[in-house]
Amino acid sequence: MSSRIEQIIDDIEEFIDSCKYQPLSNTKIIVNRDEIDELIKELRLKTPDEIRRYQKIISNKDAILEDAQSKADAIIADAQAKAQELVTQHEIMQKAYAQANETINAANKQAQEILDSATEDANSIRLSAITYTDEMMANMGQLASNMLEDAAAKYNDFVQALRSSLEVINQNRAELSPQLVRSNEAPVQEEASAPSYEPDGFDEDEDLDDDFDDFD
Repeated sequence: MSSRIEQIIDDIEEFIDSCKYQPLSNTKIIVNRDEIDELIKELRLKTPDEIRRYQKIISNKDAILEDAQSKADAIIADAQAKAQELVTQHEIMQKAYAQANETINAANKQAQEILDSATEDANSIRLSAITYTDEMMANMGQLASNMLEDAAAKYNDFVQALRSSLEVINQNRAELSPQLVRSNEAPVQEEASAPSYEPDGFDEDEDLDDDFDDFD
């Protein structure tokens, strides 16, 4: 939208264009003084109003620019604050992640140490149990061996005693045989020797030795 001054200027230009040239001249025109004065007068009257209007527009423009600049600065400051807050939150999250990873790693390390210690203790207990069992079995084996040797010695003594008793019995019978013959007045028959008492199928040394071997 054009201002009144611009309209007056346009009117002056139209007025000049409508004027006639002076005779024998291409530059000089014949002007109606009253009409041009009226246009110039109106131009002078309107100029202050237009100036004030433009000054107001300029002032409003400055105010608008200042307001826009203020809003822009506020937006920029808010954006910077939010960006800084995001950066801070990101740093906090990174620190939290780092602490969480550190905590997890420490927990895993501690759990592994506990597991290794438990495994080592279990292996130690197992080895101790095996060692103890082996010692007990060795002691029991030694005890059984001692008992076997003691029983074998007693068995040998018992067999020797039986042999001695058997020899005494045989000797006594041999001494009694001649007397029995004379008392019965039986024909004297030469006897090589009184038979010793040995059960049928019994080999004294062989059977006793076999029994001893079975005991061993």
